[in-house]
Parts: sequence; C-alpha cells; structure tokens
Amino acid sequence: MPRGLITHLSHFVLGLVLVHASADLPMCKESDYHFEYTECDVLGSRWRVAVPNKADTCTGLPDPVKGTQCTFSCNSGEFLDMQSQQCQKCAAGTYSLGTGVAFEEWDDLPAGFVTQGMTMYEGNAHVDCSNSTWTPKGDYIASNTDECTAVLFYAVSLKKPGVLAFEYFYPDNNIYFEFFIQNDQCQSTNSESRWMKISDNNWSQHRVELNKGNNVLYWRTTTYALRGSEVKPVLLRNIQISGVAYTSECFHCKPGTHSAEQGSAHCSPCPADTFSNKGATVCHECEKDKYAEAGSGSCKPRPACTNSDYFYTHTPCDSEGKTQLMYKWIEPKICSETVEGAVKLPASGEKQTCPPCNPGFFVSNSTCEPCTNGSFSNGTVCTKCPVGTEPVVGFEYKWWNNMPTNMKSSMFHQKFSDSDRNTAWEVAGEYIYTTPGNQDTDFLMLTLSVPGYRLPQSAVKDSERSELSRITFVFETKCSADCRLYFLAGYNQWNNDVVEHWTGSNRKQSYSYVIQSNNTVGFTWTFQRTQELNVEKKFSADVAKIYSISITNVIRGVASQCRRCPLMSVKAGSACVPCPPGHYMVNGSGECQSCPPNTFIRADQPVGKAACIQCGPNTKTNKAHTACLNDCTLAVQTSGGSLQRYDFSPLANVTGFHSSPRFTIKGLRYFQRFNVGLCGTESRIPASCVDNVTQSGREVRGYVCQSTVVPSDIRSQSVVSSQPFLIGDSLIGVTTKTTLGSVSSPDSLFPAASGLPDVIFYYKSSDTTQACKKGRSATIRLRCNPSVTAKDHITLPSNCSEGTCDGCTFHFLWQSQHACPLCTRNHYREIVSACIQGIQRTTYVWQQPLQCYGGESLPAQKVSTCVTLDFWLKFGVSTGIVAAVLLISISCYFWKKTRKLQYKYSKLMMSSGGKECELPAVDSCAIMEGEDAEDDLMDLTKKSFFTKIKSFSRERTSDGFDSVPLKSSSSWQLQEEEDTDEA
Repeated sequence: MPRGLITHLSHFVLGLVLVHASADLPMCKESDYHFEYTECDVLGSRWRVAVPNKADTCTGLPDPVKGTQCTFSCNSGEFLDMQSQQCQKCAAGTYSLGTGVAFEEWDDLPAGFVTQGMTMYEGNAHVDCSNSTWTPKGDYIASNTDECTAVLFYAVSLKKPGVLAFEYFYPDNNIYFEFFIQNDQCQSTNSESRWMKISDNNWSQHRVELNKGNNVLYWRTTTYALRGSEVKPVLLRNIQISGVAYTSECFHCKPGTHSAEQGSAHCSPCPADTFSNKGATVCHECEKDKYAEAGSGSCKPRPACTNSDYFYTHTPCDSEGKTQLMYKWIEPKICSETVEGAVKLPASGEKQTCPPCNPGFFVSNSTCEPCTNGSFSNGTVCTKCPVGTEPVVGFEYKWWNNMPTNMKSSMFHQKFSDSDRNTAWEVAGEYIYTTPGNQDTDFLMLTLSVPGYRLPQSAVKDSERSELSRITFVFETKCSADCRLYFLAGYNQWNNDVVEHWTGSNRKQSYSYVIQSNNTVGFTWTFQRTQELNVEKKFSADVAKIYSISITNVIRGVASQCRRCPLMSVKAGSACVPCPPGHYMVNGSGECQSCPPNTFIRADQPVGKAACIQCGPNTKTNKAHTACLNDCTLAVQTSGGSLQRYDFSPLANVTGFHSSPRFTIKGLRYFQRFNVGLCGTESRIPASCVDNVTQSGREVRGYVCQSTVVPSDIRSQSVVSSQPFLIGDSLIGVTTKTTLGSVSSPDSLFPAASGLPDVIFYYKSSDTTQACKKGRSATIRLRCNPSVTAKDHITLPSNCSEGTCDGCTFHFLWQSQHACPLCTRNHYREIVSACIQGIQRTTYVWQQPLQCYGGESLPAQKVSTCVTLDFWLKFGVSTGIVAAVLLISISCYFWKKTRKLQYKYSKLMMSSGGKECELPAVDSCAIMEGEDAEDDLMDLTKKSFFTKIKSFSRERTSDGFDSVPLKSSSSWQLQEEEDTDEA
C-alpha cells in the first residue's frame, strides 16, 4: 500500500478512535455514510472508504477495502453500486451516461458550477460588475447583457480522454462569446477556436475533446455595444461531459420527458398533447379539453378558436388562370371549436383570378418562369432588349401567389418548443403576411437569399465607387401591443446585423437600403408580437405585411426593363455594343467617340461628351479609363524656376495607424484604426478594413478606410475590428495647393516649420451618409523631414483627435524622409582645397539645411595635380625681363634707322632745288662723310627681315608720295657688270 494512502488511513482511523473516546456514539447505519474512492496512486489503484454524511453522529464505519482499478467504468445507462462495486442498470424513469454527467435542468445553478461578473479593463474598475453573472432560467442559463464580463466555469477530473458537448444560442454579435478549457498548468485552448459562431434558430451544438486529468471549463461573455442597441443574451443548455471515472447514481428524467426501460442513456420527450412528471416512465395524455406542447410537464385548457387561429393561402394557378383560396388551422391546433364563442374554419375553394407573374417572369403552363438573358418582361411575355440597351437585372416581387424560390419562412420559438411548424409568413396575392405563431414571443422570419451582385458590365466604372445594389420594400404593421419588425442584412440568415426596426403600428411605407458589399447576400424580415415572457397568447391578430420587394444588380436575376447603355466601354458578356477604352457612346446612335486625353468615364454623368471627366493634377487615367491614378512620382515647379522631383514609392505600401484611445460611457476603451494606400498603379494593393466580429467578415477597400478596433485585452489574443467604412476610394489629384475642387486642407491644421511646401494627396469617397450627403473626403499631407526614417509617422490634427472636425473630411500629416524631393546638383556645393605639394583636392558637401532625399548622390572627392604660386611668380618675372630687353632693342634700332632716313630725305630735297615732283639726277651721288655705303644698298629682288620692317616705317612727303631710296651710280654699274658676266 502506498505510504500516502497509509498515512491518510491512519489519520482517518485515529480520528475515529478519538471520537469514540470522547463520546458514546451509536453504531453507524448505511444511511449515515456513503462510499468514496481515494485518489489513484502511481499504479492505478485506489481504495474505497466510508465517509460519514455528518460528522460526530455515529461510529463503527466499515473498514477501507481495495477498490476497482482507476480505468474501470460503466457503460451508458448504468451506474456504479459502491456497496458491491459492480455496475447496475438504471431504473425506468432515470438515465445515465455511464462515464459522463449531464446538466439539463437549470432551475438553480447545478453543484460544481460557479459564475461571477468582472471587468476586463482596468480603467473600468469603478463599474460594479458583481451582479453581471449567468442566470438560470429553467431550461437554460442566460448570460449578462451589460458592459461587463460574465464567466461560468466548471471543474472536472477525467480518468480518461472524454468529450464535452453543449447547446448554445448566440444571436447577437454585440456580445463576444468564447469557450475555452484550462488544464492543470492553467494553459488555455487555442485562441482561434475558442470563439463561438453566430447560431441559428435551432440551437447550435458545440463539441470538443477533453484530455485526461483536470479540466476547467470556461464560458465567458463580454458585451461591447458600440451602437447602443438592445443586446440579446447568450443562452446555454444541455451540457454533457464524458470521460469521468464513474457515476454512482442515475439522473431522474425531467418533467416532459420519460424513459420506459431500464438502462436508458437518455430520456425521450413526450409528444404533443401528453405530459409527464419528474422521473416518469410513461407520458400521460391530456384530457380532451386540454392540450400540451411537446415536452410539456403539464396540460393547459384549450382556448376557444378565434380568427387568429387559422390563416389563408392560395393554390397554384390552374390552366384557366384561377387560384383557390384555402383556409387552414395553425398546426399544431390548440384551440377548441366546441367551446362557447369559438369560430369555425371558413369554407375553402373560392376561386379567384391569378395575379400576373412578377416582372421579369412569364406564364408557362400555369406557372411563372424567368425570362432568358437579354430579355425583359412586365410579367406576361418576354421581349428582347433593343440594340444599344441592356437589361436591368434584379428581382421585383409585387405579386404573391407562390413563395419565390429564393425566399423561405421560418419560426424561432422564444420558449424553444420542439414544434416542427415553420409557416411564419404566408402569401396572399397582393402581399405576404405573418401567420399567428405558437406563442406571441415567437420570431416570425422571412428570408431572401441572393447569390451576389454585379454591376451591369457596360455601366461598370469602378466597383469601389459605385452603388453595388439597392433593396427596396413596402411594408405595413398593425399591432395592439409592442410588436417589432426587424430588417436585417448580412452574410446569411443567421449571421447578419439589424439595419432598421419599427415598433408598434406603422402605416404603409417604403424603405430602401444601399448594398455596398458582395458579402451582403442574406436579408431577413423578423416580426415579434411581444417581448414579454410567460404571457398568454393574446396578440395573434397583430400582423406585418410586405407588399413588394425589389433588389437591383443581382447575379442570375431577371429584368423588368432595358436601359440605354451607359457612356463607357463594356466588357465581354454585356448586352451592349462595346466601345473601346477611352470612348463614350453618343446618345441614341450607338456610335462610339473618343474622349480627350487623360480623362476617365463615369456612367452617372450626362449622355455625351460630358461623360469624359478630366483627371486631377498630376494623375493619369488607367487603361480602362475608369479612374485616375498616380504612380507615386511628382514634379513641382518652384518659384525660382527649378524643377523638384519626388518619388513616394517607399510609402506606397498599405500603412496602418490609429487614433488616441476613446472610451464608451462605461469606460471601455477602443481606437479608430486607419489604413492608407497612398498611391500606385493599377496593380497596387488597396487599403482594406474588415469586420472580424461576425462570420461574414465584411471588408471595404480603397485608398483610405477606417474601422473601430477593440483592444486585445477584451478578446484575449484576438484583435477585434468592426464598423469599417471608406473615407477615400478615388484619387482626385496631387498638388501643393491647399484647395482642390471642393476639398480643402488648411495650413493651420498642420503648421509648417520650413519653407518647403507640403505635397497634398486629395481623395473622395462615393459612400454617402445622412451627415455627409456628398460623400467623405480625405487629404494626406506629405511633409519633408529627413530625420524621420520610419514609414508610418502619420499624425492627426491636434484640434481634431479623430482626424476629422466635421465627420466628413479627414486630414492626415505624413512626415518622412521619403516625402522630400529627390536630391540634384543644386543641393550640394564644392569646396576646393589649396595646392599643397602639387596636389589639389575638391570635396562636395550638402547645402544646409538639407531638404532632399535619394536622387543624385554626392560625387566622390576629386584629386588633381597643380602648380604652386612660386613657380608662376618666377616664370612671370623672367618673361617680363626678356620682353623688356627685346622691346628696348627694337626701339633703339628703329630710332636709328629713322634718323638716317630723315637725313637722306633732307639731302634729296636740297639737291632738287625745291622743285616739286622732280628728283635729282642719279648718275652719281657722292657719299657724305660719315655715311656707310653698305647701308644704302637695296636689293629689289630679295629683302631681308629688317628691310621689310623698315619699309613699313617710310614716311610720306608733303606731296603725298612715299620717299624711295635710290641706288647710286656705282651700284648700277656693279649690277650691269654682273649681268654681262652672266651673259
């Protein structure tokens, strides 16, 4: 025997001895104690011990005996008899899961369950959440509905791997509902699988495997109602756990159920008009003047039949185009026709003329069939659409002879009746109306499902900028109590949001809802006569009627009319004659004409050339001419005439940021999350915001979007994002001006410290609201800040903490080094060093303050040879001296020659006797004393260099002739002798 068990038994025996010694107690009887097993040891063994029901009441308990192995268990329908330690079958009227436990009755909180309320956000500590707990409601347990967290947990120890199964009803996505399990080490289950999905009307079932050992089961709800709408609680029932070692007793069948045989694993519900008490083996029939719903624990008197206990419908049209009016009792029938004052069922079979088919359908063999593609009808005959037009597809229901194939009615019972009746809305020719339910608290639901939406191919301009679809319906309510009609839209019938609701009686009116997402494909009209529980059925006459429902642009829809093709190009599959990209269709002619350059085409513009819209500054149209884009580059002309170029490509990826924290009235914190896709070509990834609270996962895409984000401490590790909407889905221009069209970005919102202008991106959204009738818009200022290396440094205006001051125009400041102009040669200068030892260095540095980034980089340092100042000084002085000496020599030479010429000239003039134009005889001429004969020789055929120079210095005489020196007679004689010798 293990030491721990011996110690435990010794202490136990010692206690009994002390008690016996202290008082003379009677011997214990079997009713004074019960048996329990000790904890299993390492060998898988355990001991059975007797434990008194009340201390100090008796003595002489049975001795401990060796128990069954820890792996021992009984089958379903059996229990372990601790006296014999053998499995026994459960008696009739009881049941057992064998190795499991079940919790089906919730009049009180079952033993072992604990519930408590708390706040998940420390800033909300002043809110009292102690009463925000799970509350038993008889057949189920309900969560809280206030802004607190309610936790329900149950601890169980399993001897082998088991299974947990439970049913829940989770109708409202304003509550975050999670289920998770913690083990011995307080480790929780996977956070991705812990969130419960929105349930349907028949209760959702959840099943999860449990590990061997200790398991703590948690059901936790947190309410976070941003819209202030009424919140519906989460409901929980039928919790079953398998894998426990044994069950020592069987459970009695609850009222309204029974088990007729021994060894039952579950109890069967009693059928309608029967009842049973707790632990029943059979169901008893009600008396004739009483009734009971399926699974009832008692019978009720049958009330007198009234006009509210039956409804009417129409048979399908026959070959004669007639339909019969048929009256039927509401099933299951609970009223009595024999009671005084009861009404009789009106006679059926009255024939009426069938209403026409709905638009887009035609009559075929007494039934309505849809027209084929490219055709339209008014409900009689299908007609092909004319050339130059296209069918306006959708669904329009205004005649109600049969329930449309894509619509169905269903009933959700607030009291969770097992009735299989699902006729909640019935057709009545000109309208469809609500039939009386089993209870006045029933939800009567009418559901319309569509496969999706598609804009007409010839009218597509941009899926992000167009009204995808619109649903319009005409309705009326007549109520004597606080009835409510809800209109819901969402991903499907059970995963949707309340769009609008009406209370009490409402006159006949129309309501429209614009559909912006292809995820919105399910629409539900839910009518509830009263919200008061446990009231008698007295509002059956309250009714809701829907006269018509129309929805546009539905895939695989039908057409009630054709319209002329819009003004832009169309794609394959369109019924319109396509125009090439960049062309519009001339009104009524089917002719396509080209739009001016850099324009895009919008189908909502007037017919003709006005369909071509000029792109904004620094944007270019895409290939399909449906929108204007910017490729993240920009060139700006400065006031000085230079050109600054920008490259915002590093900022083109989708960037997210959030506002400062906001708080609800109860103090719960949330943020406004913004996602921005600044620019890019057609292949860019747009910014997106999603709603991950619901299963539909609604998503919007564009340049700028916003969503509400709940901090992760509300939903463990998950990030909760809801209420997404577009701020900008089209780029209207990029400029440094503070106003573009109707959108302004005042400088006062973001005062600038430098003189470099901000580059502003302007965006618009086609989403309109009651406050923003022209849609939302956004401006993003890109400010050069070389010190900011982060790519997500985006701030909001200081006086508008949520990015907008009016709710329609949003402003953002994006500071980054990538918002600076590209660097050019004008942004740096050169510094030339002194010539040192024949080497000179040229260094390039940026101009300060630096207001550029990227672009042209700084040139490398240049090294060149040079000559010092001493060398040039010496060379200059030497050259100057040589030039001075040469100049003086030439001056002296010409001065001397000039003096000789003047002398000769004066001699000639003297010998001529003063006669003008007459020279003296030249037969002889004596050489005066001091003259050099060699100096007077002149060679007429060959002149020396100095002779040529001297000829330029000749002076003219007063009579205008040049003085010409003549050879002497001896010179002529010498010349003649030379000629004679040569001959």
